[in-house]
Amino acid sequence: MPATRIQLGVIGRAHGVRGLVKITSHTAEPVDLTAYGPLSDAEGRVLSLRWVADGVAEITRYIDGVPVKVTDRNAAEKLTNTKLFVDRSALPPADDDEFYLTDLIGLAVTDKAGAAIGTVSIVHDYGAGASLEIERKTGASLIIPFTAACVPTVDIAAGRVVVVEPDEIIVAEDAA
Repeated sequence: MPATRIQLGVIGRAHGVRGLVKITSHTAEPVDLTAYGPLSDAEGRVLSLRWVADGVAEITRYIDGVPVKVTDRNAAEKLTNTKLFVDRSALPPADDDEFYLTDLIGLAVTDKAGAAIGTVSIVHDYGAGASLEIERKTGASLIIPFTAACVPTVDIAAGRVVVVEPDEIIVAEDAA
């Protein structure tokens, strides 16, 4: 089942003493983070932001419907690492050959021969490329780079992805 909210960004560290924060946007154009309507945090609390410089924004929280602007560094620091979500309905639908990374969570994972490997439990993306964490019925989770070589097939409609595990590289302990 597709997520009803999609993470589009995250609040970073405080910037200055007047309540400004650094923002990491996951949109194609960072300033578009504000173009999709109200943002909310993981608990559903509504926030808005106003860009004041490249990657720096002023935050307003809505408490019982009343806007409360963050105006000091201490309050801004408390928002560090707050994930910013938007309702999925505010986003454009994905093209036929596209999908949102969150749509991968919960998909069955098979190898090229069709043998079950597990289920996508998490999609990690730290900026250098995404990876899929696959929960297996037995053993530790498996993490696979989300590349065409390792994940040649993504079939959202069928509810599955096909993975090709990369060759293992063993580094000798005395190589350091």
